[in-house]
Amino acid sequence: MTTAKWYGKGLPNVTDTRFPGKLIVLEGPDGVGRSTQIALLREWLEANGYAVYSSGLSRSELASVGILEAKQGHTLGALTMAMFYAADLADRLEREIIPALRAGFVVLTDRYLYSLIARSVARGIGANWIRSVLGFALVPDAIFYLRCDLDSLVPRVLSTRSFDYWESDMDFLGYSDYYTSFVAYQKRMLAAFNELGQEYGFRDIDASQSIHKVFQELRDCIVEVVSELKTHPSQGEVSGTNTA
Repeated sequence: MTTAKWYGKGLPNVTDTRFPGKLIVLEGPDGVGRSTQIALLREWLEANGYAVYSSGLSRSELASVGILEAKQGHTLGALTMAMFYAADLADRLEREIIPALRAGFVVLTDRYLYSLIARSVARGIGANWIRSVLGFALVPDAIFYLRCDLDSLVPRVLSTRSFDYWESDMDFLGYSDYYTSFVAYQKRMLAAFNELGQEYGFRDIDASQSIHKVFQELRDCIVEVVSELKTHPSQGEVSGTNTA
């Protein structure tokens, strides 16, 4: 049983802060493979008897459509977009993540407030301001950072898709081509993540390895986080030798 801790004042009207579940965050730069690892981890955890809920940025019922529409118009400033993403996180915490934790689920989230802070800093927003906005966020049980340097990140993105307008920060940096803008923006993001990792205690995973090797490292670390949830013998045993 985990007693909730918050990065600030927390969400209003949350009185019962005893959460049997576990909140696990995967962070990392754009194109590093977070969604792939979330899918593998969910399959493995469910195969071993855990109830799993997965979440991620821009997926809330309240704000996801509005964020998508705002991106289509390219009309909102950095502060407004930061508030939009904060509303998305607050809504997912209240409606999805906290109820799942209360029900004893393992919650896997693709990005969390750390990406929101990194993006804000990269776009010239004061770190203290965005931290104060995100003070409602729940402190997770573990934060895993998929580390990848820029020289490895660019070919990974190009091998799976083209450069994205927003991942390249084309609306803010003012470069005329996607590649230059992507490199400049991701340099800022990686620098911000490095500082956040030291501050918030990220557990680094070398994302330059194969997908399976990254999964193995994550799996072995997550075993330690979720092992206390195994209370019923019919759920089976989790060990480092089991794979999805």
